[in-house]
Amino acid sequence: MKTSKIALNLTEGKPIKLILRFAIPVFLGNLFQICYSLVDTKIVGSILGEDALAAVGSVSILYTLLTGFFNGLSLGFSVITARFYGSGEERKLKENVAGAILLGYLTATVLITTVAIFIRPILTLLNVPPQQMDMALSYITLLVWGMFVTLAYNLCANTLRAIGDSITPLIFLVIAALTNVAMDYLFILVFHMGVRGAAVATMLSQLLSVALCLNRIRQGFPILHLSREHFALSKKQAILLYESGLSMGLMSSLVNFGSLVLQSGINQLGTNIIVAHTAARKMFEIWGLPVSVLGSSMATYCGQNYGAGRYDRIRQGMKSVLILGAVWDGIVFVLAHTISPYLIRFLTSSDNEEIIYWGTTYLKVDMSFLLVCLFIVILRNCMQGFGDPKTPILSSFIELVGKLVFTFVFVRLFGYWGIIWTEPVIWFFMVIPLIVMTLRNPVILEAKKTDHLV
Repeated sequence: MKTSKIALNLTEGKPIKLILRFAIPVFLGNLFQICYSLVDTKIVGSILGEDALAAVGSVSILYTLLTGFFNGLSLGFSVITARFYGSGEERKLKENVAGAILLGYLTATVLITTVAIFIRPILTLLNVPPQQMDMALSYITLLVWGMFVTLAYNLCANTLRAIGDSITPLIFLVIAALTNVAMDYLFILVFHMGVRGAAVATMLSQLLSVALCLNRIRQGFPILHLSREHFALSKKQAILLYESGLSMGLMSSLVNFGSLVLQSGINQLGTNIIVAHTAARKMFEIWGLPVSVLGSSMATYCGQNYGAGRYDRIRQGMKSVLILGAVWDGIVFVLAHTISPYLIRFLTSSDNEEIIYWGTTYLKVDMSFLLVCLFIVILRNCMQGFGDPKTPILSSFIELVGKLVFTFVFVRLFGYWGIIWTEPVIWFFMVIPLIVMTLRNPVILEAKKTDHLV
């Protein structure tokens, strides 16, 4: 099959080296994405004040919910693409990419329109403080409609990663991130657009990254060039795509919907708690980034090797990544217990002791249990790659139920302490079905029989 020289075949070579070569560009891309999100937070907090930062923070989980769903949907589609790439079936690969575009935008049209129509009632259910409602509404409304652009980038990026190219999405994401920073200052400082300026900057920078990706695909990736005949979506193909795409989309959505419900509890605890939690979650995203990147990389790695029938390589890759992730978790534990107060103070641009205390406490507690989260992220992404979409959804459903219980029971009893302990407790319940079903999976059982060093 014709691919760019920078695309990786993950079915040949030493697993851990290939996984790292693939994962590092993904990590850098996501790091830049988080960094310009931090810049948004820093600019909004330092220029527009704590009320504006609280307004953005109070609805950020809704934005995360939608972006997580569309990234999961496109990642699920790309897992099937990776299987066809691994098996060498070029025509099916192209039909899969075309089907992903059709189903992705059909789903987006229904979901985005529904959310946009009911956006104000949704913010009311989130308990957004009345004094911040107008700012929050203007900010999130723009981002919701911008989801069409977000989906386009995710489809491009995850399709390229499915055929082993994690470098192209990185390059254009970096360009978009730098553009976003410049536009933040332009729209907020020069044009005085307030929080709407941050939303507009995000949308335009994402649009730039989509244009760059499409142009690169046209010039350098013949395997992804589609014609009208590839868009003749069959019922069988649609079921296959939706089984994988909706599984990963729902997996992400259940997690983020639980966080959205949790945010409704946080929004009742006052501006200081909202600001502290917003900053702490930003640091959680950064420190947890290597774990999430290894997880998404393993979905592609397992997909390619599953398509090629290399089950032994799947098992080897899983073992190596779990060890690597455990080392990172040890580093994060030390960081969380030493420099957290300085990071919270920097992100919030505040010397408010209550904000710094609660943000620091959240990081110390939750980062102490990141190893459990590592097993959850790696195992459920691997299971998607080798054809088990049901167990990851079960695990995510456990998280949703747990967050509902904590929000409506423990947060009311213990305040922000109930928020702090929500995820560590739930993680232990989530990981059990993943471990049990991984050990019972036919792919892993077969790999034990044929496991050998590559």
